[in-house]
Amino acid sequence: MAKARKKKTRRADPGPAAGAAAGREKPASGKGSGRGPDERPPAPWGPFPLMELAVLAGLILIVLGAITGNTTQIAVGLILGSLGGLELAVREHFAGYRSHTTLLAGVAFVLSTGAAYFVGELVLWVCLVVGATVAVVAFWWLRRAFVRASGGLSYRLR
Repeated sequence: MAKARKKKTRRADPGPAAGAAAGREKPASGKGSGRGPDERPPAPWGPFPLMELAVLAGLILIVLGAITGNTTQIAVGLILGSLGGLELAVREHFAGYRSHTTLLAGVAFVLSTGAAYFVGELVLWVCLVVGATVAVVAFWWLRRAFVRASGGLSYRLR
């Protein structure tokens, strides 16, 4: 007895609702993303916990540096931990999830003041003026960037 072959029929395109369910979502950034309002933006490197590992390595280095008295380990640990937190703040801010304008402007202040003092070898009060100017400009630019990314909100609460 020969088996009857079933003829494969081509299905019509079910539309955009089924495409989102099948994993073909829009990029998760800004308005119109596939994320809900309470979901953090995904990391660009996927589910690998790079930020968490950087913070963990920073904490381990801080503890080891405190035990052994090695200030280099403490400094590297502080930098690693800070970079982990800063990365999350940048990602959330530019995705429109939560505003970190003041934190990011403060980072711009610290970096520009340090560069003016150590690289430019300027007097401290001049370095502070340079840092404050950079921070004000950064604050204005970061606020506008968040408003664009969040769809018109100037801040977002939980």
